[in-house]
Amino acid sequence: MTIGPTGSGKVSLARQMARSALALDLGDFGPEVVAKAKICLLDFLSCAFEAGSHPWSRQAVAIAQGGGNASIIGTSHLSSPADAAFVNAVMGHGLVREDMHAASIAHHGVVIWPTLLALSEQAPLHGTRLLAAAIIGYETGARIGRALLTSDLARLYRPTGLVAPPGAALAGSYALGLSENAATSAIAIAANTSSGLNEWPHAGGSDMYFHPGFAAGNAIKAIGLAAAGAFGSETILEGEAGLFAAYRRQAAPDSIALFPNGESEIMAVYNKPVPACNFAQTAAQAALRVSHELADTDEINRVVIRAPVAAVRYPGCDSTGPYRNALQAKMSIPFSVAATLARGEIEEANYAELDDAAILRLVAVTDLNADDSFTAAFPGKQGADVTVHLRDGRMIRHALPDVIAATPADIRARFRAAAGRVIGEARAQQLEQLIDGCEQLGDAGVIAAQCRLDTTERAMRTAS
Repeated sequence: MTIGPTGSGKVSLARQMARSALALDLGDFGPEVVAKAKICLLDFLSCAFEAGSHPWSRQAVAIAQGGGNASIIGTSHLSSPADAAFVNAVMGHGLVREDMHAASIAHHGVVIWPTLLALSEQAPLHGTRLLAAAIIGYETGARIGRALLTSDLARLYRPTGLVAPPGAALAGSYALGLSENAATSAIAIAANTSSGLNEWPHAGGSDMYFHPGFAAGNAIKAIGLAAAGAFGSETILEGEAGLFAAYRRQAAPDSIALFPNGESEIMAVYNKPVPACNFAQTAAQAALRVSHELADTDEINRVVIRAPVAAVRYPGCDSTGPYRNALQAKMSIPFSVAATLARGEIEEANYAELDDAAILRLVAVTDLNADDSFTAAFPGKQGADVTVHLRDGRMIRHALPDVIAATPADIRARFRAAAGRVIGEARAQQLEQLIDGCEQLGDAGVIAAQCRLDTTERAMRTAS
């Protein structure tokens, strides 16, 4: 079936994006954009390897059906593309340290990379196409998110679940070389699966970990349906019952341009330095600087945190407990700051002891306030200020105008450590080299395969 412009004579938003994306190749992007895509892939894999033993990762593996040929990271399991994408996305999200796009309040990498890695094992996919597809996926989800998301909407619905499925669907459509009609339908079908509710910070549920899994698995299915000839609702974004009407309750923009003026949204993505909520990052970094000037946390009488209003209003970010699990603590700006002050470091271990008396005392004397200047600068910058009032009347204050992202060197170091523990240092080094030389790969499926244990390795690691 041939589909085309909407009945009004206007080209739909989904078709606009599909048409512009399918005309691109990797040469249209600068070397800094390509390098950023590779770093984001390394960072995603780092998180997935490190979180592979977490309960939500094990649960996701447990429901994956066997019999396919798509790799599940850090295991010897092969599954269907949709199931593998689901599991790998859950693993990538398992530390709460995934990459972040502030303007769309979303984590695109934990949906895009599992989708593309699963597809890369279904048919030969050149490395240049893998990288270009990923850049397109980040761009699509981020541009939709910029137009769609508000802080009110983000209090109810998970932004990643809303905007990442159509982004991943277009990325996969590009990777497989689908037609404009099929890519448009893939976006439309994937947008039908946009979902994810933000009740988990309040209830203490682990729902959040599975949101990217649903998004990636559904993107795979949307791409497959479109390739098989399924016809999606072309006006799924701007229609009277489309994405914008349903969630934002406002008309969609007339256009959502990809790569306007040569700009790439992936360059606005930052890689988290802290295994916690995006909005806790800068405050924790400011608190670390305060901790360097503290002799003893018993001196602290009061803590005041100032941050953008989007941070204060995001579900769970203002929580002062009780904390029933590490996820609630990782979402809480007061807990992240208190743990950093108490421990003098920012590490995964900060969230291991939820009943630590020193941390909970600091949480109880903490105020979190919205700041007009930080709000005005957001999302371009994500500032925070931490002021500690001491019992003797002195104050220690540190403010940061923006989050300090993990550097490429940081990302490579934690990738080597995490991957080395799971697949061994030699294979981890080979995997890093494959990603660095991705443009030369005639079959990018070797990247996903390299993340998999063979049965002998699995037995050895289980025994040890």
